[in-house]
Amino acid sequence: MAKTLPTLALLLSTAAYAQQPLTTAPPSGPAPRPYLTKREPTLTEAQKLALLRQHIKYVFVLFQENRSFDFYFGSYPGAEGLYSKPAAEIPGFTQPLVDTDGTVRTITPFRIPPFITDANGKAVPIYPSDLASVNHSHTAMDAKLNFDSADLSKNDRFALTEEGVTLNSEGKPSKFPSLERKQYGELVMGHLDCDTAPFLWRYADRFTLFDHFFATELGPSTPNAIAMISGQVGETQWMLHPEEVTRPGYPGVPMLADPQPFYGIKKESSGKAKQANDPKTKTNSVNFTFAALPLSFMGQDAKATTATDDDPAADLRDVKEDIEKIAGHPNRATPWGWYQQGYDHEPIDPAGQVTHKSYVSHHNAPAYFGYVANNAGVETHIHGLNDFFEDVAARRLPPNGVFYVRGGYGNIRGLHPLDPNPRLATVFNGNDDHPGYSDSQLSEALLAEEINAITQSPYWAQSAILIAYDESDGLYDHAQPHVRGHGPNKEPLDQGPRIPFLLISPYGNAHAVSHEPAEHSSIIKFVDNLFNLIPLADLPDEQKARAIGVEKFHEKNMGPADDQVEGIGNLFSAFSNARLLGKRPLLPASYAQIPVPEINAFPHYDYKGCSVMNIKPTDANLPNPIPADFNPRPDTTPGNPKSGNWAP
Repeated sequence: MAKTLPTLALLLSTAAYAQQPLTTAPPSGPAPRPYLTKREPTLTEAQKLALLRQHIKYVFVLFQENRSFDFYFGSYPGAEGLYSKPAAEIPGFTQPLVDTDGTVRTITPFRIPPFITDANGKAVPIYPSDLASVNHSHTAMDAKLNFDSADLSKNDRFALTEEGVTLNSEGKPSKFPSLERKQYGELVMGHLDCDTAPFLWRYADRFTLFDHFFATELGPSTPNAIAMISGQVGETQWMLHPEEVTRPGYPGVPMLADPQPFYGIKKESSGKAKQANDPKTKTNSVNFTFAALPLSFMGQDAKATTATDDDPAADLRDVKEDIEKIAGHPNRATPWGWYQQGYDHEPIDPAGQVTHKSYVSHHNAPAYFGYVANNAGVETHIHGLNDFFEDVAARRLPPNGVFYVRGGYGNIRGLHPLDPNPRLATVFNGNDDHPGYSDSQLSEALLAEEINAITQSPYWAQSAILIAYDESDGLYDHAQPHVRGHGPNKEPLDQGPRIPFLLISPYGNAHAVSHEPAEHSSIIKFVDNLFNLIPLADLPDEQKARAIGVEKFHEKNMGPADDQVEGIGNLFSAFSNARLLGKRPLLPASYAQIPVPEINAFPHYDYKGCSVMNIKPTDANLPNPIPADFNPRPDTTPGNPKSGNWAP
């Protein structure tokens, strides 16, 4: 990290910045593409950082759930997708699938359409925005990626793992799957495009899409939510406290599953944290005591802030030296907020009551850290979703800061999923994009509402908006993660599969695809750089744990990856040098906005988003090998949509 900032004169005169790989997404037709990124002036990384610190004061992380990159952007022009190379060069493009009679067939990626033609020749809507959730446990993800002895993934067991079937050395299946399990095996290979996810494609087209952004861990939501703010899933705590290692029936560290936070939801009467369940039952996570951004954000106030912790002996045991170093760094506290639907009162709650009905507690990453959840002064940084809209509208945000925004079960606007089946009205009405309970169009509508709120405020002019995901839900992606660490079972722990990531800013590159290697730690690295924080990886208690990892396990990358780990980008490639230097007009707020009537008109663009935006997916002229018995929701709407009597 640069200790001194170059002068503006030096910024204007030096030309040495090695820009991260960046391509311009090719236009799909004659429609004009304003603000197209052209040849960029060069800057050193230090110069670019100085300009970013000058111009970007707000980082908004719009944190979504459970989609792979290929699921949403596998056919996006200019990105490394499913059709960028010949099928034989795409890992896992053709996979085995076992039929209900035991016949071993193959399956390849296919686009999930809005309608199919049934046995009677009738166009049947199958509502591809409402999909079942597939297996995304740590064990399942390891099986789906199918690593060899050198930690290189083949990515060719997504369908079989979903079916719960293995093949022996002769290629014979271990069992015959039911129709439902076979349909899950098919679902995992499906993907959407700009017809069903037009808002996401619109943001990708107008700003910067990252096509090499990976989840931190092979596994479910909680670990990757934790990684969003810590760059790890508890490896350093495991090194320092081996007795707390994850094992059957004990959700310890490193985090591999979705247990509840050690401290539960705050008591509404006192405002203090409480234990939701007896930790002795092991239904809750262990108390997380390793460093995360909420600790770094304390800055010079770290000693005074942590001094008010309700149980410092337990909550601060592994960050005592970290606190000393953070407090001694010449940095004021960095404002931050975690806005999550259902955490406190929401518009859908009765007046004066907090029901938490839409709250997904295992998505609330800060709540897993005792020095946040068990300190009333720190816990106040956690809010409900509607608080975000109110704070932005009332201009209550501080002069700078980092703000995370999450949806959850249901939605605070009382919207309903596209599928009119009354049984599903309260099943797919979530808005955080998690398959199984969220509707993807309701979810992208929430993103649009959040982005509109920011762009209609003074914060837009100094903002970087990050659309991030936690993990892939177990949906197929062909990109091979770079394994840099292993868990207690000696199997790969991180990285996980590739996931979507977009960056929106008035200083951003337009119509760009960045090939910069990135993951959740890249977000932390970006925040570290922007707000001059000591990288988590460089804090003394984390360094101590990393040394144990090297000595005992021969693992050099245990812990946070915001420094000292190769191949972790800093997201700088999303920003235009010319715009930062004032040599090109900034992207206006209107360019990021989606009109409210378009947000509230479902389905968005009547499933014609590609033609509306004049974008041609890379599979547009290819056959679409959708399976004959495909069902997007094998559990909630069972049967075969092509049968002629399927009720969606």
